[in-house]
Amino acid sequence: MDKRFSGKVAVVTGGSRGIGEGIVRRLASEGARVFATYNSNAEKALAIENELNSIGGTVRFIAADISNEESVKNLMDTVINEAERIDILVNNAGMTKDNLLMRMSVQEWDDVINTNLKGVFLCCKAVTRTMMSQRHGKIINISSIVGFTGNAGQANYVAAKAGVIGFTKSLAKELSSRNILVNCIAPGYVETDMTQKLTEQQRQSFLEIIPLKRAAKADEVASVVAFLASDDANYITGQTIAVDGGLTMY
Repeated sequence: MDKRFSGKVAVVTGGSRGIGEGIVRRLASEGARVFATYNSNAEKALAIENELNSIGGTVRFIAADISNEESVKNLMDTVINEAERIDILVNNAGMTKDNLLMRMSVQEWDDVINTNLKGVFLCCKAVTRTMMSQRHGKIINISSIVGFTGNAGQANYVAAKAGVIGFTKSLAKELSSRNILVNCIAPGYVETDMTQKLTEQQRQSFLEIIPLKRAAKADEVASVVAFLASDDANYITGQTIAVDGGLTMY
């Protein structure tokens, strides 16, 4: 595969599973030096790091709580100290704590908003000065199609993901004069550890309403991340691309 990210430094949050792991693998395979975060599963993160480095990648996993300002600062300081630049930021880390609104606790609301929305804010804020001084950068935020459609039992998650879409547009306008491009991806139903927990009946009900009649693979989302991070997307900013098999076409 063409090494179109040779010499580039990427930071990927939530890189040890699911979509994030797919993004780490794709960027590393195309030559990027990748710093990825994990929150709890150090064993899985180290296994991915060792695997990719053994086949010629340059990957390092760092424990970080992206909802915590000091943790995010330490993360970005580590990357700058070691790599002296940040060319690509992918805000992928996220969590769910689903519940009907009448049963949802304030803690469930705060936990999801703090990780899925505040975490994006903190990571973007932490790289902005570096990217501005470089006069270039690519920021890709991972939202969800439920940010367009809503979803019962996920008011906290949907609010955060819709917020990421609006945040992306605002930041794109703020940073465009410095050649920093900010875009968003809204995945639909993706085959990950999270969706494997669904019952077969739930899975089939999802597939029936998807025009392509199948779930996405994590690498299919990663492919769009790689496109937006590449020079091929140098005239695209402030956009949200749905990777959902046609589910939300309008």
